[in-house]
Amino acid sequence: MMSIKIDLKIFLFGVLFLLTNQIEIYAILMIFALLHELGHLCAGLILGFKVRTIGINPFGFYIEFKTQVEDYKKVKKGTELCLKRLVIALAGPMINIFIAIICVFINTELAVSRENIIYGNILLAIFNLIPIYPLDGGRILKEIIHIFKGKEEAYKQIVQISKITVILLTILVSILILYIHNIAFLLILAYLWYLVWVS
Repeated sequence: MMSIKIDLKIFLFGVLFLLTNQIEIYAILMIFALLHELGHLCAGLILGFKVRTIGINPFGFYIEFKTQVEDYKKVKKGTELCLKRLVIALAGPMINIFIAIICVFINTELAVSRENIIYGNILLAIFNLIPIYPLDGGRILKEIIHIFKGKEEAYKQIVQISKITVILLTILVSILILYIHNIAFLLILAYLWYLVWVS
């Protein structure tokens, strides 16, 4: 049976962005995050997966699929399941990139400017493609390593890559904060450290 989870920290984040006059940007990004997650959902359903959990957290939405127990053909050191998971992980960022490309060629008359739609979707695609597990980029990389080097090596390498990536991002964000005083950078960085810590 499918479950729905809501992380109550979303209200805290909403208040923080409201106090810093960035609530509109936060709301826009959450809408694009929903479209991103619908990309994962459509890909998963097309590939025959069933939804186990739909959730919302301060940085968007997430969907967890039930693990299928049927046999899969071997693909090098992985299986077809690795390829399916890779496609599902890639589908979300591709939706954001697709929306951004459409908006480049179509003049919208929406309340949100075309530039904000393009910027927001590109930002979400880039963020999700960062090679930190369990972001989409980390999931994609893990499945690729799994196919060529096996499951155990994939987990070992993705943990190391995630740690190195978040350290490099911390250095970059620290420099950016000196020039761009924006609380969002700190919140995103804290979230990435949290992901690396719990994964």
